Amino acid sequence: MKRYVDLARPFTLVAPALGFLSGAATAYGAAPREGWHAALVAAPLIGSAMAALLNAGNNALNQIYDLDIDRVNKPKRPLPSRRLTIGQVWLFTAITYALALALAWLVAPQGRHECFWLVAVAGVCTLLYSVPPFRTKRLGIWANVTIAIPRGVLLKVAGWSSVKTVMGLEPWYIGAIFGLFLLGATTTKDFADMDGDRRGGCRTLPIQYGVRRAAWMISPSFVVPFLMIPLGAWTHVLTGNFWLLQMLGAVMTAYGVYVCYLMLRRPDELAVEENHVSWAHMYRMMFVAQIGFALAYLL
Repeated sequence: MKRYVDLARPFTLVAPALGFLSGAATAYGAAPREGWHAALVAAPLIGSAMAALLNAGNNALNQIYDLDIDRVNKPKRPLPSRRLTIGQVWLFTAITYALALALAWLVAPQGRHECFWLVAVAGVCTLLYSVPPFRTKRLGIWANVTIAIPRGVLLKVAGWSSVKTVMGLEPWYIGAIFGLFLLGATTTKDFADMDGDRRGGCRTLPIQYGVRRAAWMISPSFVVPFLMIPLGAWTHVLTGNFWLLQMLGAVMTAYGVYVCYLMLRRPDELAVEENHVSWAHMYRMMFVAQIGFALAYLL
């Protein structure tokens, strides 16, 4: 069991689960506010488990096609260390994807299956990222795009769909904030993996443009998306608590500027440390933003 837990990379499952719940909370608090009923608890909880399962399956799928790369970058993972076989990992992947789709179908408030179709599109994006002949992981910025769409945009909108319909601007505006953040921030994991990625034919941004230039290229994603929060509140696209949204935008912008400072003061260190501190801050920024949005809409 420990081998399969290691395969799923449990630390990475918290962000999608929390992201789905945060999306549901924002939908509940958005105007017009939903009346209370049991489905407001059941559907978001089912969706949260679905998001974690889909991410676990995606992690396993990626490790199958990254085996040669992981032998260099992550030799202690279950596949390169031979603690699991390819067949076992394929079985785990198939089961988790199937369960995720089944749970997504159950998230259907008032009979709407918007969540299922959003998750289906997200699943296709994960296949495009990892599986040949597409394998966008090797195509520079396209790798970032096929991460940002399912884990940023669609995750938030899917969470919203567990409470309200997604036929409106607000859920997509919120999803765009998180998508634009991940469009650059996801590169923080690539700096330390350059040796293995280069051998595996993956032309990540640090490989294409060098560490220093890539760090400057992704910096706007740590700041610009969060300026959209106060803008959205001023223009009434975002209908949560106005002043809490202003505070959230200010906090996240300041946090992003700090992370940019950490990256840009000594950019060469990004490719030296196993996981640069900016990678950990990327996850923390996600957690703060997810919780902040939920509070801004619930209070």
